[in-house]
Amino acid sequence: MSTLITSGIQISVQTQFRQDLSDIVESNYFFNYKIDIENTNNFDVQLLTREWYIFDSLNDSRYVSGQGVIGEQPILKSGERYTYTSGCELKSDIGIMKGFYTFKNLLDGETFQVFVPTFKMEHPGKLN
Repeated sequence: MSTLITSGIQISVQTQFRQDLSDIVESNYFFNYKIDIENTNNFDVQLLTREWYIFDSLNDSRYVSGQGVIGEQPILKSGERYTYTSGCELKSDIGIMKGFYTFKNLLDGETFQVFVPTFKMEHPGKLN
């Protein structure tokens, strides 16, 4: 698990290779990533946008951005957590993702960036 705290928001990431959604013969490797977001501030926040950099060792790197996560722009009160799972397909058996979220401080209306720790996506066979 990778964990990082930025501006009072703790982000933890776990990844999982999905054999059932992958086709190794065709070089399609699918990974799930589970992200846990905790607001350790004494004010409420809302996740507005996401920005991802995806590195695939056998393919072009790409950037993904959009509103919220999995179709939601969650509000986290002080001390609350929000967890979601999403996925990424690679053409190789190893890659990384990193990025940031833009949050809004619901007390004063200011926006700020929260960094997601860099996390690896590795086919289990690559580790042998």
